[in-house]
Amino acid sequence: MKKFFLCIAAAGLMLTACNQGAKHDASTAADTTASAAPAAADVANAPVIKLDKDTHDFGKIKEGEKVTYAFKFVNSGKSPLIIKDAVATCGCTTPEWPKAPVQPGAAGEIKVTFNSAGKVGLQDKQITVTANTNPAQTMMHLIGEVTAK
Repeated sequence: MKKFFLCIAAAGLMLTACNQGAKHDASTAADTTASAAPAAADVANAPVIKLDKDTHDFGKIKEGEKVTYAFKFVNSGKSPLIIKDAVATCGCTTPEWPKAPVQPGAAGEIKVTFNSAGKVGLQDKQITVTANTNPAQTMMHLIGEVTAK
């Protein structure tokens, strides 16, 4: 079981390698992953993030522009949803999430801002949300194309 959590932690570190704003060591990532998964008996009562959509295409923008999109979700589970962390595959993408628990049936949003400075070409930024859900991580993508100035 420890090897499983270490593998998940290592994979998470690799995905966040270029995220300059949120540096986590292996022990923090392992602790977050271990504490985010509900106990086996609580799986039926666990919170569930139900996204309106898990991918947003921002289209074409010019290099240097910033785009923001709010991924809307509902907690369709039976207990409060607690988002512990949200990280993107690159430091150019910044997620913001509700810090307070989201009650069952309540809606929320994860706002993601992409800064295209120094980025040209097709972009696919993955946002990984870690919460007290089963599975503990939910993925979203912000895609589009950045054209040169």
